[in-house]
Amino acid sequence: MRLPVIIGILNVTADSFSDGGRYLDPRAAVEKGRALVSEGADIVEVGAESSNPDGARVDASEEVGRLEPVVAALKGEGVRVSVDTRKARVMRRALALGADMLNDVTGLRDPAAVKAVRDSDVPVVVMFARNRGPRAEKTARRGDTALEEAGAFFEERLASLKAAGIPPCRLILDPGMGFFLGGTPEPSLAVLRGLATLRRFGRPLCVSTSRKSFIGAVLGRPVGARGAGTLATELWAWLHGAEYIRTHEPGPLRDAARMLAAIRASSR
Repeated sequence: MRLPVIIGILNVTADSFSDGGRYLDPRAAVEKGRALVSEGADIVEVGAESSNPDGARVDASEEVGRLEPVVAALKGEGVRVSVDTRKARVMRRALALGADMLNDVTGLRDPAAVKAVRDSDVPVVVMFARNRGPRAEKTARRGDTALEEAGAFFEERLASLKAAGIPPCRLILDPGMGFFLGGTPEPSLAVLRGLATLRRFGRPLCVSTSRKSFIGAVLGRPVGARGAGTLATELWAWLHGAEYIRTHEPGPLRDAARMLAAIRASSR
């Protein structure tokens, strides 16, 4: 039973919903990156622009300025780094710094972004968001069509990106969660329930439920008290086909996954 690839979240932002402002100082960010690795992260993903519905837009220059010292330092220590960005200029700089992966919450729909990554060989996470924008949203949307919409989006993206010169073998699919799917829990729960059907595309799946709004809505918990709910959804996603799990707390996920794998192995 293969363990999930754990992506530790490192937000160098002022307004991320979970930890905005805590790691704007590069020294604090690098220290946090080291901590994520020691807790069990296989990859540290650095993001410098929040997708929070109420977050402020960040221009490319500021985003690069926030990312550059952190990515350079972590890469210098041998850490595998992903960069979360939707901007072509930032993607180019991330690749120049040696980023091992890119994550685009807008699904590589910007032709400039496609051009920026086409000639590299790094994998790219292509995320589905129902509003097709860089921000999550709080609008209530139907839950029963979310999975179908995600599937249609991935079918179109895989074909379009292949035609643009990015082969499917480089792409990882993320069905989005929380406010990316709508302002109520139902869409996220429906996508998790049917997650295994997205394996039909033959590409790895990445799921990020960590501390999301739908967990808070179901459990009545604030952001800082969603650890148990997060872990339950992460394990569900892993057991139903997600190879990559993006999380704020690698340690509990790593231990829980190892324990489940040991139980399964013992029954052979």
